[in-house]
Amino acid sequence: MSGTATDRGWTASTDLAGRRVVVTGAGRGVGAGIALAFGGAGARVVVAAHHIDTGEAVAAQIRARGGEARCVECDVTRRDHLDQAIGAAREAYGGVDVFVHNATSNRSSELVDLEGAGRALWEEHASVSIRALFDCAQAAAPHLVATGGSLLVLTSPAGMQGSGQLAFYGMVKGAQRGFIKSLAREWGPLGVRVNGLAPLAVTPALEQAFRNDPGLEAHLRPLIPMGRFGDPETDIGPAALFLCSDAARYVVGQTLVVSGGRYTAL
Repeated sequence: MSGTATDRGWTASTDLAGRRVVVTGAGRGVGAGIALAFGGAGARVVVAAHHIDTGEAVAAQIRARGGEARCVECDVTRRDHLDQAIGAAREAYGGVDVFVHNATSNRSSELVDLEGAGRALWEEHASVSIRALFDCAQAAAPHLVATGGSLLVLTSPAGMQGSGQLAFYGMVKGAQRGFIKSLAREWGPLGVRVNGLAPLAVTPALEQAFRNDPGLEAHLRPLIPMGRFGDPETDIGPAALFLCSDAARYVVGQTLVVSGGRYTAL
């Protein structure tokens, strides 16, 4: 049949044995969970972390479980740091098969009315979630094209449904989704898949949001059909693993919401 796969002996697998992976913002939260999940699936992981101590702890945990990992200091707002992270993967493992942009602003959970928001907060959100994503994609492009690799962007339901008092965060996350769709069209013909993942998980940012709004957790929990917040490694990590594996080889330009059913209308 015209247009169908011909390699009928192929079996879908989320095994990433030997794949070379760079994960930004991997020192804690969802980034750490994804790095651990990838390491457990056999990938060789570069833990690109803003703080070398937290990143090295994640890399050490991967190694303690029998995986391969190294940590590099990476401020994603600096293109030279991104180049160094990719260089570390090439030096240690010989290339890059998967690039995961997870890093987000440390102020992502800061509630503010638009009228009182300062330009500095906007610049911080934009520099990490938009400009850094552009730099990540541009820096990783030749390596992903060479390997037929995958770019995964960690975005948020806030970019699809909006979020009161988080206008900047919702704005940059919505922009990410547009970038994912557009880049998927550009890179698809080159054999590179681009997708997004919008998680709901227990992270330092979510815990800070709970501290900022003491009633938020009690309000949100009943809205989650599964009755709990996700775990970065065991709930979000496998979804990221799927999107970057051969099992999702025909999934392109999509944003997968992994929220325990919280956002069923997205």
